[in-house]
Amino acid sequence: MADFTTILNKAKELEAKMRESQEKIRNIKVEGISGSNSIKVILDGEGEMCKIEISEEILKGDKVIIEDLIVAAHNKAKAELKLKTKEEISKTTGGLNMPGFKWPL
Repeated sequence: MADFTTILNKAKELEAKMRESQEKIRNIKVEGISGSNSIKVILDGEGEMCKIEISEEILKGDKVIIEDLIVAAHNKAKAELKLKTKEEISKTTGGLNMPGFKWPL
């Protein structure tokens, strides 16, 4: 019975670490920049856009270019968020893949 108790305790420990990791992920803030610092997009750990900064200089430019730069900045921020999320998950699971477990992204 000791083996089962050990396994159960390890599972509880992993569950607590996963909850802590999910909270850390929710609190992440990442930014994506495009157009030589003309556009900055900031996302939170759940992928929600918190802020967008557009320089005065770029506002004088072509609308299509501005739209493309916003998309590029968002995509860079999202890629950074995925990387930081993977790093946090890896810390928690020791690199184990957790099939079926849903993280914020």
